[in-house]
Parts: sequence; C-alpha cells; structure tokens
Amino acid sequence: MERKIIRTSDGSVTIHLPEWDEQYHSKHGAIQEARHVFLKMGLHHWLESNSKRPLEILEIGFGTGLNAFLTLLESNSNDIEINYTGVEAYPVVPSEIKLLNYPEAADAASAEDLFKKLHSVPWEISAPITEKFSLLKNKLTFQEIDMTSQFDLVYFDAFGARVQPELWGENIFNAMYKALRSHGVLVTYAAKGSVRRAMISAGFQVEKLPGPPGKREMLRAVKL
Repeated sequence: MERKIIRTSDGSVTIHLPEWDEQYHSKHGAIQEARHVFLKMGLHHWLESNSKRPLEILEIGFGTGLNAFLTLLESNSNDIEINYTGVEAYPVVPSEIKLLNYPEAADAASAEDLFKKLHSVPWEISAPITEKFSLLKNKLTFQEIDMTSQFDLVYFDAFGARVQPELWGENIFNAMYKALRSHGVLVTYAAKGSVRRAMISAGFQVEKLPGPPGKREMLRAVKL
C-alpha cells in the first residue's frame, strides 16, 4: 500500500495512506491531537487522581512513536516514572522515521536523540530510554493481545473504524478491559456510537469529551 509523508495543520507531519484516505494522525495537527487526546485527557487526567508511582501505559498502535515521544517528555518535565508498552503489527520503516519532524515541531529539538532511540531500541525487550522512561515494543496484531491487569492507562490509537472496523468491536475492548488494572483509563480520539456501545458492553464506564482540533468529540473509558 502506498504511503506518503504529509504536513498537518500544526506543522508536524504524519503518514498518509491514499488507498484508504487515512493517516496515522489528524490532518488538523498531529501534535495537537496527541497532546489533547492522550496527554490532557489521558495522562494528566490519570495523574490528577493518582499518586506518582511508576505508571504503566499501553499504546495500541505505536506507529510513528509520536505519542510515546510526547509522553517521554512529560515524564521528564513532571518527574514521573513511566513504563510504556507499544503494540504495532507493521512498524514504520527507517526511511519514514527520518522524515518525522516531531522533536522540532514539539519545540523539543534537544530531545531528537531520544526520539531516535525510541525507534532504534530492539523489539520485544524492555529498554530504558531515560532514567524515568522505559519502552517495550511488541510486534503483535491487536487481536493477539492477551494481558491481565498490567496497565493503568491505555492510549487507543488504531486506524479509524471506517477502514478497520474489526479493531473497534467488543472483542478488542474486552481485551483492553482485561489488560487494565482496576480504575484504569482508556482514551481514544474516536467518538462513534458503535465504538461507545462496544466499550460499554465490555464493562467500561464511558464519557464523551471535547475532541481535538477538527473533531467535535472523543471518548474516555474507565474500568471500575
């Protein structure tokens, strides 16, 4: 499938798949979307009501590494220890990684080596990126995920339900519910009614929240 690097509205880039008319991040701003959905509504929300013990995060769709990179920056600036697991079936290739401008676009050019390290560390091995942030990259399909009560927070960043509806059904959210600890949180940019109903069927308490630029709503789900 053809893949193109395109610039989004906030100056950061993303990978566009013309055949699907789909991209890894919002055309309205890749960094703006990640900061709103996963940091503000996910990470910051979780920290407001929990002590700063080591935080376990699972990302569904490691992709370009943008969400991991921004979370790493937060771990440094807020002195939070984070163990981050990213699941990805089809890793981004080195020629694409070279074109991703996230350190510069996020006003974190001094952390460019850390962004490169996120992509260069081996798969299937937990690796320290900084003193506060470790990364485990698992090469799995989402349907292969089978984890129990391991995570505090899930970043659910799969391709949209329009092109991959099988990634947004009750079976997937059952696996997410199982993977989370009690009172764990899942956040996603999606807001479709079918997605919300699948989350509720899996046992989550779900709320609609204001979405990132270009999107009216998003969802946050909590395992009670």
